[in-house]
Amino acid sequence: MQTNSKIVNLALLLVLAIIAWNISRPQTPVGAQPQPAALPAAQPASAAAALTASTDAACDSSRSVQVSGAAVVTVVPDRALLQLGVRTTGSTPDGTHNLNVQAIQQVIRAVRALGVAEQDIATDYFIVYPVYEDYNSLFIKGYQIDNTISITLREVELADDVILAAIKAGANEVQDIQFYTSELRKYRDQAREMAVKAAGEKAQALAGAAGAQAGCVLSINENTWSQYYGSWRGGRDTMLWAQNTIQNVSPSAGSADPAADSPISLGKISVRAEVNLSYSLK
Repeated sequence: MQTNSKIVNLALLLVLAIIAWNISRPQTPVGAQPQPAALPAAQPASAAAALTASTDAACDSSRSVQVSGAAVVTVVPDRALLQLGVRTTGSTPDGTHNLNVQAIQQVIRAVRALGVAEQDIATDYFIVYPVYEDYNSLFIKGYQIDNTISITLREVELADDVILAAIKAGANEVQDIQFYTSELRKYRDQAREMAVKAAGEKAQALAGAAGAQAGCVLSINENTWSQYYGSWRGGRDTMLWAQNTIQNVSPSAGSADPAADSPISLGKISVRAEVNLSYSLK
């Protein structure tokens, strides 16, 4: 009887253990699929890592080469700016002024007769000077008036005719004559592009001579300046026209065929661009 009682007790203990294990085990809903174990985060592909490393090496600013590039585009001018004046003297302000007004109006009419539009003729400056008896005297013996007009020519071949007509009409001063292009922006952009290309070629040549290669562009700077040839009394527009342009007076350079007795040669104007670039070395 004791042996049977021990067997029953062991069976009961085994049943209780199974029940307790089932209670403590996490339950999975009916129909649910067991979830796979989480995988470690994906690592970057070797190709992407190599590209990143290559880019970083190409744009390493700790090693660099600085170069400059310049280019010039020469073009035939299609605009001219003339500065013509009338200087008159007299003993009284009113008399001097009247003489000057009459003379300058005759000049303007002569220029207009050649087809120059009214809006292309403008007063550049008008100055009245007292004329003293001598250098140390305060006695005013008369007056002098300088009256200068600026004439924009859209037909540059008329420059010589306009000057002669103005002088015959009473102009006694030719202050300045400039040739420029109405497409300065277009030609300056072309010159910039050529200058940047020249700088890139120079960077590659210098880097190759040193056993390296030019990488990415680190910085770009353009050298800007204004060169003005002619009267310092020219208006602000003439300063803008003359920026980055240089007059080439060689007669053979122009496409126009001026008369042999003309003192004016169109030549070509040179639109220049200059840049400074810095490249990384790899």
